[in-house]
Amino acid sequence: MSPFNLQTCARANILALEPYRCARDDYKDDGTNVLLDANENAYGPSLPKVAVEKASSSATGTKGPEIDVEGLHRYPDPHQHDLKQLLCNLRNTHHHTSKTITPENLFVGVGSDEAIDGLLRCFCVPGRDRILVCPPTYGMYSVSAQVNDVGLVKVPLLPAPTFGIDIDAVTSALSNEKDIKLVYFCSPGNPTGSLLAKEDVKRILEHPTWNGVVVLDEAYIDFSPDGASMAEWVAEWPNLVVLQTLSKAFGLAGIRLGAAFASAPIVRLLNSLKAPYNISSPTSALASYAVSAEGIATMRGNLEKIVAQRNRLIQELPKIKGIGRLRGGTESNFLLYEILNAKGEADNVTALAVYETLAENKGVVVRFRGKEHGCLGCLRITVGTEDEVTRFLSAVEKTLTEIHAKQDGAPADEAKKEAEASGVVA
Repeated sequence: MSPFNLQTCARANILALEPYRCARDDYKDDGTNVLLDANENAYGPSLPKVAVEKASSSATGTKGPEIDVEGLHRYPDPHQHDLKQLLCNLRNTHHHTSKTITPENLFVGVGSDEAIDGLLRCFCVPGRDRILVCPPTYGMYSVSAQVNDVGLVKVPLLPAPTFGIDIDAVTSALSNEKDIKLVYFCSPGNPTGSLLAKEDVKRILEHPTWNGVVVLDEAYIDFSPDGASMAEWVAEWPNLVVLQTLSKAFGLAGIRLGAAFASAPIVRLLNSLKAPYNISSPTSALASYAVSAEGIATMRGNLEKIVAQRNRLIQELPKIKGIGRLRGGTESNFLLYEILNAKGEADNVTALAVYETLAENKGVVVRFRGKEHGCLGCLRITVGTEDEVTRFLSAVEKTLTEIHAKQDGAPADEAKKEAEASGVVA
């Protein structure tokens, strides 16, 4: 077992923090109370009556979430117990433990980024403590560390296409480097798309001397096989935090709802430092509907379509001259592919030219990732709709043909005719 000790790992000032409390922490409103405690505007939201009626009517149909537009002059529920229970229901699969997680194991915030930042503030003393990250990985871990004046230790993932944890290097760093409080892993990885091995995560959790927290970011977990999420594992490991979001598989990036599953003591720390009423009433209503039985069914239907287009990309991209190897995994809604120059070499200059040409001339925006560790010449391609994938495949083939023609010194129009004659992309 881990030597994790919350009292010596967390910052002393956070452990001693008295969280902001409101009267509604003690007296839940049942809809009949006269609420004179929070200095709200009792006359309602400053919206024209017709707008309120229209919004209420469209939001409360027979299918869809019930959003109380007329009640927007009241602060939202500070605890979000019902939403948390729905999220727990979703993740209590018992693939990893017979124990059951409850709302006490859950923090909800403004996207996963709030939890990423909150954990840094809970555990890392500015100017002294550090976090460990494994590039290539999500950039906000490093950004949040810099904002909080927290140092960074980088231990690269194993080479592509595996992109697994370098267990020996990570455990060595935790044994020998001072003041590492948090380890941030991304599974499936971004930009790698690779799922981390459960046994590798367990070995870090079981480190015999390190007193710190393992943060497992599962933003893309619903694109992975059933039972892949380790959210319920926080019931077994007091030093594990699992981050999730409704932005990806649930298609709700616009509402900014993220979650952190953790032991109850860590959740209490996160809740103690968060801003009051940080989840709006519309966000809560939309999120609750998304993780209801009907919402989950819709998500899974969309997931099937995404997987079909992901498989299509995997089948069609290798047929295009200038597309190299798939460098990561396929457990996400994006793919990481090499872009080759005219000589058939993975090349950042060519990849960047393709990225810029697609965006500026073809109206197709992907992500250049060539500067990330182990991602030379790579573009990260999000899986779109059938029409969007068709447009992308056509655009990337034409773009590569034009760029290779310039590199070869051949007339671009002749190269373009050759590509069209090949019939690779319909």
